[in-house]
Amino acid sequence: MIRQPNRRHFLASGLAAAAVWPMLGSVRAAQFETDPFALGVASGCPTPHGVVLWTRLIFAGAAPSPADAFSFAPAPHYPPIDVAWEIAADEGFAHVVQSGIVTADETLAHSVHVQVERLEPDRWYFYRFRAGDALSPVGRTRTAPAAGAENGRFSFAFAACQQYEQGWYSAYRDMAGRDLDLVVHLGDYIYEKSYGAEHVRSHGTGAPSLLFEYRDRYALYKSDPDLMAAHAAYPWLVTWDDHEVVDNYGQDASPTDRHPEAFLRRRAAAYQAWYEHMPVPPLAAPSFEALRIYGHHRFGSLLDVTLLDTRQYRDPAPEAPQPAEMSRYTMLGAEQEAWFDRIMQESQAKWSIIGQPTLLSARDLELGPGTRYSADGWDHFRSARGRLLSSLRGAERANPVVIGGDLHCFYAADVKAEDQTLVASEFVTGSITSNAPSANAFETVMAENPHIRFGEARKHGYALMHVAPDQARVELVAVSDRKDPAANAAKFQEFVVLDGMPGVNRV
Repeated sequence: MIRQPNRRHFLASGLAAAAVWPMLGSVRAAQFETDPFALGVASGCPTPHGVVLWTRLIFAGAAPSPADAFSFAPAPHYPPIDVAWEIAADEGFAHVVQSGIVTADETLAHSVHVQVERLEPDRWYFYRFRAGDALSPVGRTRTAPAAGAENGRFSFAFAACQQYEQGWYSAYRDMAGRDLDLVVHLGDYIYEKSYGAEHVRSHGTGAPSLLFEYRDRYALYKSDPDLMAAHAAYPWLVTWDDHEVVDNYGQDASPTDRHPEAFLRRRAAAYQAWYEHMPVPPLAAPSFEALRIYGHHRFGSLLDVTLLDTRQYRDPAPEAPQPAEMSRYTMLGAEQEAWFDRIMQESQAKWSIIGQPTLLSARDLELGPGTRYSADGWDHFRSARGRLLSSLRGAERANPVVIGGDLHCFYAADVKAEDQTLVASEFVTGSITSNAPSANAFETVMAENPHIRFGEARKHGYALMHVAPDQARVELVAVSDRKDPAANAAKFQEFVVLDGMPGVNRV
């Protein structure tokens, strides 16, 4: 089953890898029937002196074909395989700065997570992998500016909600061609279920619940060439939402899994598969009953990005909680709330970007004098939202900007506390592909929530943020047709948040 590899051209350099790859010592020989690097390469979690490199070896018959439906089936057993990696200052790899060998085995689906250190701040690097005679595409990554650096600009994209069946990933093809420093993904990287009509491609199976099934779902999504290109072009930061496990789950409860013990086994399998496919730091002692993913990422003196986990620790609040009960419910859990408060107090960055999966601002869903809120968002945890905003106000953050996804609409909003004090600006990206809400539901939101200054539910794409000392400029980018694999993308709206003046300003 393992024979001669299919050699691939590099995504970044276009050079013939065999001609430039140095011998890195003894690497266990392996030959492959098909390209083991068919899921591409990725990098993530950049620091001033380091970055995480990722790939996963795929064997013949062990991953779904993006062109055909398939059936879930456990993969055959494959031996451990040594994977050589190197990172260079140039895309021709004439100046390799570090290299090494790691062993990939089936315990973690032959995934590779390399924590590279001792790099220079704020510069581009190029990296690649080799397993036996098989050669990976080349990826490009960038380290963060030094902690005290007076960096004058920083640009990143943020995206969410990429249901595979409902559209093509043309938005990622556009993203890969931009001049960016980073990509932030805010959840729903995969979908565990199929829904809607007019699909352009198929999951080919029902919902996963076992580890190998979640692995197959990730492999299917990551086989998309446009998604691979965006991963290979920039370092990523990632958090998750609900579809990485099951729709609308929270903590240890699921609306579709009636037996808590069985659901926790399913959640652990989903968490493991997420880890195996994301460019996140290697775990010394992997345990997937719980997995901390929230974190704080610094990019010089200009900005920091704080990513939150709103799924793993949230309380399963009752459907209609009484006001007196609300104070004890949490989206983040007591430990993450305390951590967030401390991070906000300690951070000295000029701009503080808070990334979480959904809309933080209030969103009344009922037309007229009454109010109705989603049971799955911050409106169901209003005291928890108040505590988060109190952390921002107490730290006297001059420029907090909240980013989110989940709702399959583009939104720009002024985030207000219960006393209507303006605390932050907020931007929610539309979905990469996932179906929009109904026109009536969207129109109700816009009519009932004046603090939501802009909304767009008909378009699909992602958002860009360009940060400078005096302003943060946000561009909303949409594809011409998510059902067209050759669709183009373009900016359709732009906003500016001014230094020291929270609030959304349309350009």
